[in-house]
Amino acid sequence: MKTSLRTFALFTFVLLAVSGLYAQKGKIGKAKKVFDKYSFIDAREIYLKVVENGFKSAQIYKNLGDTYYYNSDYLNAAKWYELLIEEFPDEAEPIDYYRASQSYKSQGKYEESDEMMRVYASLEGGRILIQNFNDNPDYLESISKNQKNYYLDKVGINSPASDFGPTYYLDKLVYSTASGTKGENIYDWNQQPYLDLYVADIDTQGNLSNPRPLPGEVNTQFHESSAVFTKDGKTMYFTRNNYIDGKKGADEDNFIRLKIYKASRSGDTFWVNVIELPFNDDSYSTAYPALSKDEKRLYFSSDMPGSFGMSDLWYVDIMDDDQYGEPVNLGSDVNTEAREAFPYISDGNNLYFSSDGHLGLGGLDVFVANLDNQGNILEMNNLGEPINSNQDDFGFIINEEKKLGFFTSNREGDGGSINDDIYSVVMKCEITISGKVTNKMTGELLPGANVNLMDNDNNLVTSMIVGADASYSFLADCDSKYSIIGTKNEFKPDEKIVETPAETGNIDVPLQLDPIGCPPDDLGCRLQLLPIYFDFDRYNIRPDAEIELAKILAAMREYPQLVIHIESHTDSRGNNTYNELLSEKRAQSTLNWLVEKGIDRNRLSAKGYGENNLINECSDGVKCTEEEHQLNRRSMFIIQN
Repeated sequence: MKTSLRTFALFTFVLLAVSGLYAQKGKIGKAKKVFDKYSFIDAREIYLKVVENGFKSAQIYKNLGDTYYYNSDYLNAAKWYELLIEEFPDEAEPIDYYRASQSYKSQGKYEESDEMMRVYASLEGGRILIQNFNDNPDYLESISKNQKNYYLDKVGINSPASDFGPTYYLDKLVYSTASGTKGENIYDWNQQPYLDLYVADIDTQGNLSNPRPLPGEVNTQFHESSAVFTKDGKTMYFTRNNYIDGKKGADEDNFIRLKIYKASRSGDTFWVNVIELPFNDDSYSTAYPALSKDEKRLYFSSDMPGSFGMSDLWYVDIMDDDQYGEPVNLGSDVNTEAREAFPYISDGNNLYFSSDGHLGLGGLDVFVANLDNQGNILEMNNLGEPINSNQDDFGFIINEEKKLGFFTSNREGDGGSINDDIYSVVMKCEITISGKVTNKMTGELLPGANVNLMDNDNNLVTSMIVGADASYSFLADCDSKYSIIGTKNEFKPDEKIVETPAETGNIDVPLQLDPIGCPPDDLGCRLQLLPIYFDFDRYNIRPDAEIELAKILAAMREYPQLVIHIESHTDSRGNNTYNELLSEKRAQSTLNWLVEKGIDRNRLSAKGYGENNLINECSDGVKCTEEEHQLNRRSMFIIQN
């Protein structure tokens, strides 16, 4: 991570006291002073010199690990956390194991990462983080299932410095850049110029061009970042250091925090009337604003009191006359003891955000949470590859209708620090599954049939009732497996298994429903009764037969006018006389079961037909399997006039 506005460098971090190191005490004290001002680059050089001279301590290793960790140089962060844990295990804190786990993960060392997480859990670190890990130890497999067919491309406006935090502004894109517009004013944290908000043009393929500073009074000599605009393009909320009307604010430790401001558009392009939002405070940071779909809520990230971790997602209700409700924490479904930031809510009412507290591939990962109409979390998932990598991935936005989005990543760092770059996201693969529902026997259309699209885990994706043309159509993911199920009264269901290709296209899947074709007097057929079988040479009611008889029982209770004749049949084994006697016992056994359940005996009759009505070729002298013989040991239920 390269800039304070996205790493929460200005948020509260817990800094450890310096231990005395004899002759090196002066240098360490100087480094600690610089470290406490968050000028990590300078402090790191001093600490490295101390280590080169043969001196070491838990505090030095920890601070070196932290400086690399918060600048996304996870390769070096892992080195120093490892030394801390190996050489000073009694002084290593739970958070050090967690950051070591994250650093290993960002190098693709998932076994080492998981081992650090297990130690972290044993030391009773953050409860939410531990619960997430314990609930899903096979998280890599789960994340791999979320992989989507996105096409990523680094946009052409990226500068040699950091560029991040894209947001839609009418038909344009606004983003943050440290491309040097503020002259010689250099930020100690990353030795880059302070950030400004820029605007660029977007074409239909997601290409960006003509980057220029956002006109007006928004950009200052300090950091500006991460904006959001109302749909009419007349109001913006954005992040800035604690600076307004030429005055700089700081907390009691003289740290300049982050705050959210509001601005209004004057004319076509000029931004004026910058005001501070009332829920800001000098003692904590608020950043990364996002608007709900109806623009009645403002979401943001903050370390304000009541947060679970280093930074949480919060929201306030937007009221009239620049009034806002009290901040509400999104709760432990979203927030952890680590970092949650960069919220974005799409027109599909999906909350996208980044976190290094939920299980991911390394660094900050992008997650999506489905929201209901009240803003409650329904389901949350890691977006998986290729959006996420083992580095920092964040600031994800998408127009789901146009299937075009943007996000930020430093993935080209391969474990070490590198500037952030903006990538375009195109949903490059989509499959249309369509077809008609017809009568299998006659070929006629079947309007009114229901068609379900089921995923590979047999979960319902979507469904529809076909119209007069009996046609259905679904959009599906590429390279996935689905089942299409068609149903209609008086017809047997038809199910087709579909494996979608890896490229965008159309698949025609006709559904042909076979009419049940029941005789009007066959109640068992009408109820789609499974055969009521008897064991060989037995006439007792089996448990599986009771389930089917319960259907007959329910029908007779529902329709008191029904009068039923029960037919019982045997297979061909044994002589005819014996089989007729056996079938008669079976018929009476079935009748008695219904009578015992409360059906009037006058509504029932029963007769055994022995082996006289076989339904297959298994007559006397024909060799058949037990399963084939069993088909003939059956009962039928005929409605009497």
